[in-house]
Amino acid sequence: MNTVRAFARREWGPLYATLRKALVTGKWRAVPMTLGAVCLTALFQLVQNQSWGFRPVHDIGFVKAEDPLWVALLRTPLSLFVPALDLPVWGALAQVLLVFGIAEITLGRWRTLVIAYVSTLAGTTSARIGIALGPDGFFGLPAADAQVVDTGPSAAVVGLALFVCWRFRAWLTAALVIVSMVVEVLVKDNLAGKEHLAAIAAVLVVCVLSALRRRRLRRQRLRAGSRSGAPPIRS
Repeated sequence: MNTVRAFARREWGPLYATLRKALVTGKWRAVPMTLGAVCLTALFQLVQNQSWGFRPVHDIGFVKAEDPLWVALLRTPLSLFVPALDLPVWGALAQVLLVFGIAEITLGRWRTLVIAYVSTLAGTTSARIGIALGPDGFFGLPAADAQVVDTGPSAAVVGLALFVCWRFRAWLTAALVIVSMVVEVLVKDNLAGKEHLAAIAAVLVVCVLSALRRRRLRRQRLRAGSRSGAPPIRS
């Protein structure tokens, strides 16, 4: 039991402390962007299930690989919040509330949106590449997938979860996220699974670039401190 408790403290302790402090002091005010995203997702679900609302939601939020690239790029930001037609909406709402909420508290509002958009855009781009490769390769997709409606927050959720794990050094959890997405593709080889892997690849690149940037800034601070005679600055 002590070993399990020590592991949990090491794996999730810093993340838990950050979340607890923000929620105790700010409560729901700590996640205004997340609450807005949940409301927007629920609104899109309500509207697209109306006879008069499907077409407007289609025109602003539906993304398909057969669409012109510029159309897909314009629709991608809102496509995050359009629930997939073949999945229960409560799943999308729960994903947004939990993962976006954790990310907003720990990463900040704008960084959360950037990571979410990069992950979704990576998935959308990978669908076009996979269809161009054809169904024979591991990353390939059948031509019929070009007509599949590609919406929902799942790619963004995977990317945000992975980035938060990297930020708080929750290595086992990060590994479980990656392994579960690989297993998903092996068990059910479909468009969504391939997009999740693309989101993981994109976020891993972001993590590497962020680590290199932090290392460069740390070196600059050390050089500045050594020139001024001040003690080294720890970050």
